[in-house]
Amino acid sequence: MSTTTMNPVATTTPAGRMRSLARAELTLLGRAKGTLFAALFVPLVLPFSVQQAAKGMDLKGTGLSVGTVVLPGAIGFSLLFAVYSALTAVYVARREELVLKRLRTGELRDPEILAGAALPSIAIGVTQCLVLAVGCAVLLDAGAPSAPHLAVLGLLLGIVMFAALGAVTAGFSRSTESAQVMSMPLMFASMFGSGLFIPFEVMPDKLAAVCELLPLSPVIELIRGGWTGELSGADTLGALALAVAWTVVSVFAVRRWFRWEPRR
Repeated sequence: MSTTTMNPVATTTPAGRMRSLARAELTLLGRAKGTLFAALFVPLVLPFSVQQAAKGMDLKGTGLSVGTVVLPGAIGFSLLFAVYSALTAVYVARREELVLKRLRTGELRDPEILAGAALPSIAIGVTQCLVLAVGCAVLLDAGAPSAPHLAVLGLLLGIVMFAALGAVTAGFSRSTESAQVMSMPLMFASMFGSGLFIPFEVMPDKLAAVCELLPLSPVIELIRGGWTGELSGADTLGALALAVAWTVVSVFAVRRWFRWEPRR
């Protein structure tokens, strides 16, 4: 009696597919010198400007120091440049090159395509945040976080939120050049209104109340509160609720307005 040898059918997993896509995206990202420079070096330079500004502030009675002003701001710059701005350019470039359209014809699902393409930028952002946190803790005497869980929550929410916002902005950008312009309003609003340069504690109350509603604001508040340990329970819940709300709205906007084919 003859026997039949059954060859196992090769299968792939979502994690494996995203890893393969992330490796390919890392190669493509390395060729985009402008995007790579902005993602790698700009967030490491801008904190020096924040440090100079913080030295001129009257921080008495705010519970803040130069270190706890600069450190959350430095992490915020990484989220803006390494994650948000870089991913906006990546998604637009891959769409216009028809890469996204081709990927959709294979095994990859839409969330896997977006997540896989985002992984290299997110890895760069997370690495920068860790380096900046250690550097500020040592060089600016920021110390270790008093409530590390708040800092971790803030960083995770910020990564998901700004990755999604990058995809949303890419949906409204016609080219890689216009992507840089389209991302500017949110970046400038976040840099000057979300506590990166000027903490809410030293802003006028009415201005602070408006700026606290910006997407990056609850993230910075959670990270800063994680270091100072002075964020009350009510303020923590408020910041978490606002960050989650922005994240949910951003993900919904991606599903509604992200474009997979070139804009004509």
